[in-house]
Amino acid sequence: MAETSTPSQGTPPEGESRRDFLLYAASAVGVAGTALAVWPLIHSMNPAADTLALSSTEVDLSAVAEGQAITVTWRGKPVFIRHRTAAEIEAARNVNLAELRDPETDEKRAQKPEWLILVGICTHLGCIPMGQKPGDPKGEYGGWFCPCHGSVYDTSGRIRKGPAPLNLAVPTYTFLTDTSVRIG
Repeated sequence: MAETSTPSQGTPPEGESRRDFLLYAASAVGVAGTALAVWPLIHSMNPAADTLALSSTEVDLSAVAEGQAITVTWRGKPVFIRHRTAAEIEAARNVNLAELRDPETDEKRAQKPEWLILVGICTHLGCIPMGQKPGDPKGEYGGWFCPCHGSVYDTSGRIRKGPAPLNLAVPTYTFLTDTSVRIG
């Protein structure tokens, strides 16, 4: 019987090492090609430049008189800015938090007591509450009234009556000066 020569245990035959190299090289090219093909798809999910430009807005408050309210647009949403009177601030601070559906202090909702900044969208079904313009019904708590389903908000934007489950949202904002604010 003739002995067949087998390679030693520690060294693979010449063809196997070449095959391994070709497998690794092809895999690397496949992974790199897939990454290059998928990158445009991933990049397309980033927000557009016009959307990024709307991510924050600066508002000059110097023309807003005490007791007056304005509405600005931020990220396509109305934002209510009210220059509150001393009576509105006092009414907001003297509320028994145990009576509120979504208890939150006025101090937590307003960085400066005289300026209240809220996203003007009712938390029930997304309507825009009334109470920003002179002559608008403000509801019995002096804040905002949503005529669609009867939600009533107080002078701090907290829900007091009606089906809305939460207070009007407070956006992220920073006072740049005493008369200028950046929302977002």
